[in-house]
Amino acid sequence: MSIKLYEHNQEAYDAAIDILKKTGKAVIIHPTGTGKSFIGFKYAEQNPTQKILWLTPSKYIAQTQVENLKKESGIELDNITFMTYSKLIMLDDDEMLKLNPDFIIADEHHRMGAVQWQIGAKKLFGMYRNVPRLGLSATNIRYLDNQRNMAEELFDGNIASEMTLGEAIVRNILLPPTYVISVYGYQQELKKYEDRIDRIVNTGIRDKNKRELDKLRRTLEMADGLDKVFVKHIKNKSGKYIVFCAGKESMDSIAEQAEKWFEKVNSKRHIYKITCDDPAASNDFKAFKADDSECLKLMFCIDMLNEGVHVDDIDGVILFRATVSPIVYKQQIGRALSTGKNKHPIIFDVVNNFENLYSISSIQEEINLAVSYYLSHGDGDKIVNDKFTVIDETKDSAKLFRQLEKSLLATWDIYFSEAKKYYDKYGNLRIPKGYVTESGITLGMWISTQRKIRKGSIPGNLSEGQIARLDTIGMIWDNISDIRWENGYEHAAAYYEEHGNLDVHSRYVCEDGFKLGSWISNNRSWKINNSHTGVLNHDRINRLDNIGMIWNKNNMLWEKNYIAAFEYFKEHGDLNVPAAYITPEGIRLGLWINSQKQIRAGKTKGTALTEEQIGRLDMIGMFWENKYEMQWNRAYAAAYEYYKKYGTLDIPAAYKTETGIALGKWIRRQRTNKKLNDQQKHMLDKIGMIWRIEDPWEIRYKLAKEYYDEHGNIDLPQKYVVNNVWLGKWLYMQRKNKNHLTLKQIQKLNDIGIK
Repeated sequence: MSIKLYEHNQEAYDAAIDILKKTGKAVIIHPTGTGKSFIGFKYAEQNPTQKILWLTPSKYIAQTQVENLKKESGIELDNITFMTYSKLIMLDDDEMLKLNPDFIIADEHHRMGAVQWQIGAKKLFGMYRNVPRLGLSATNIRYLDNQRNMAEELFDGNIASEMTLGEAIVRNILLPPTYVISVYGYQQELKKYEDRIDRIVNTGIRDKNKRELDKLRRTLEMADGLDKVFVKHIKNKSGKYIVFCAGKESMDSIAEQAEKWFEKVNSKRHIYKITCDDPAASNDFKAFKADDSECLKLMFCIDMLNEGVHVDDIDGVILFRATVSPIVYKQQIGRALSTGKNKHPIIFDVVNNFENLYSISSIQEEINLAVSYYLSHGDGDKIVNDKFTVIDETKDSAKLFRQLEKSLLATWDIYFSEAKKYYDKYGNLRIPKGYVTESGITLGMWISTQRKIRKGSIPGNLSEGQIARLDTIGMIWDNISDIRWENGYEHAAAYYEEHGNLDVHSRYVCEDGFKLGSWISNNRSWKINNSHTGVLNHDRINRLDNIGMIWNKNNMLWEKNYIAAFEYFKEHGDLNVPAAYITPEGIRLGLWINSQKQIRAGKTKGTALTEEQIGRLDMIGMFWENKYEMQWNRAYAAAYEYYKKYGTLDIPAAYKTETGIALGKWIRRQRTNKKLNDQQKHMLDKIGMIWRIEDPWEIRYKLAKEYYDEHGNIDLPQKYVVNNVWLGKWLYMQRKNKNHLTLKQIQKLNDIGIK
């Protein structure tokens, strides 16, 4: 048997092979459910001698794909090594060199743009620059990451085949779904719009938008409840449905209400939940897949099934999770769509975010584009579906929502007109926050609001076109804190120009009244505590560095003490500074040297030493050990030499080294030394330290018992010697000194015939 590809996948495969031969890089962009993984498996099958590295977001995705391959084709491939993106970033250079792949497949390759995962990807592709690579994904755009195009970044734009979800539906590769729009939990969203309208000061404009909002509210209140929507549209009463939720708390809340919502659909229900990152680890997930009962089967999850994970026989999905990511949105829909299915799935878009009321329109636009394309190219026979069923159960709420948005945008134009008048008159938009126009419009507040909306600190809509229009009239997007910082920097730069440093007293005030000392102290505190990063960013830190910013006063004191230590070293050749020593300049160098040792050992509070500071002290002869540690290390060195020479630490108690170290006694003291740390114990273990010495009495008794076991008696000559032990004399002494033996020792001697 061999892998049989669907027509659309065979076309993509042939195109990819052609591009790979020319460039060594190819990307296939096909929607979820169209069987992209089989394209990669086909390559592995046709190149059995190649070592293929298959990168994947999770082990479970790879496991599921392999299971699907075996199920569909009965084939198992042994030339593929699967590795997750998270595992890839953990490999060091040697481990990555051992991979040595002949071909690389990057599944869900858009995920390689993630902050951490891109590190491993760039390292791998840099190391294997000439190894061919194939990318597979439903999208090449990271919509919430500055629209990054991962096909361009990682594959030089070599797209072999690209298909939208709409095109797949047009060609009947994926069966068109029935799409039902309803609403849930809209009160919070209405409150957001109410707040936006309340911020409009102009009475006429505010009242007009309130009337639009009231229409929307009344319409939503008249819409059918979810219980009626579900019973009306769920045809397979014992089917399987995936319910996407926004989070654990949302999942629990929605699952509680499921009893009410689905009661009329099927009185018998099986509820499953997935809360872990790995669906394979969830017993509920396994049970849901295996459930073939007559019950209605609902699996609640967060976003674990967004990509790569498929469940057979899904009848539909229910979207409770509002999302602004087109990737996630289409992946969730894709759970109900799959190549080769023979039934039309149903999708319930139970939005709690009005912006999602028309998310589905983007897919209809894709369908329209695909239809137009095939008709214009004479391929009308490829058009099987030109639309899909959309049922709006919101009673025209989407239409009213759009009207409200349009009205609010008109309000924006009124404010913009006033802002332009201000700019034409004054040449800037540096408008005080409390400024109100003659017509009563709070222009200063509106300008401040536009900044906050663009920054994302408050909800609101600000299009790229609106941003561009504001830019043409001198909009300053920096907030007031940014403007204040720049003012402070100008004063700091002027001070540096005059004095050559920024060693500014905390109470210093410039001639114009600016409190430079306080400003310097604040920036220093923000840097040390890593706070106010929105104001004190990396660029501004560099600018301050260039004009001599002193970030840590403690560093200045450390440098002064280090210079004194360096002068001492030049004069004496070491840093064995007496504890009470004070330099001619009054620096208590002895105390400082001791404090550096204590700080590094963690035995006292203080700013931790940097590696650079430690290295500089090492260069001038710093001994980090205290007196005890120095003596211990000296004795250990002697023990190490003894072990190298004799292979043991069984040292006679009276043994001394040529340098006078009583090594025999030192070894014995270590067995009871309570000051030993884990590192010192490990050092002794490495050279054969014997921590417990067997009792001499027990050693001799064992020899006596061995004689008894062999001869059946203990009648041995008094001069009998074995293993250098005068055993005959020892037995004689045990009988003679019986009163000095323990009861246990007497019993053991009785056992071998000594009375």
